[in-house]
Amino acid sequence: MASLIHRLDDLRRSGMLGQLIRFGIAGGISTVIYSAVYLPLVWWVFPNLAVAAVPFAFAVAVTCGFFLHSFWSFKGHGSRDNSGRQHFKFLIVQGFGLLLNALFTWVLADLMHYPEWVPLIPIVTVTPVATFALNRQWVFG
Repeated sequence: MASLIHRLDDLRRSGMLGQLIRFGIAGGISTVIYSAVYLPLVWWVFPNLAVAAVPFAFAVAVTCGFFLHSFWSFKGHGSRDNSGRQHFKFLIVQGFGLLLNALFTWVLADLMHYPEWVPLIPIVTVTPVATFALNRQWVFG
């Protein structure tokens, strides 16, 4: 227990604990947006190919997420690059997230025929962990 408290204190002092909390809140908002676009699309527009809804939902959520993460989640961390390089890196990370989400959706909903909401489970657990690490180290680091 003491090592956990020590680790949390280290995370707090480094600023990473605050970033994780802000990232989680911003990610929650992005997830609600993603779901609000994805679910109606798979129910009414793409009922037999759920993966087709992923790019649309992702585009809306990532646009919101970029502003939330750059101005809030990672505020004060690293540097900001106005040359376009940082935006390009962010897009690469988000492209990776898009591929993960499409893979989860295609395998779970389209191939395995689980309900369309099932891919949201790894989408809200696995993808955020991967994109947080990449954003913190590579994009905003």
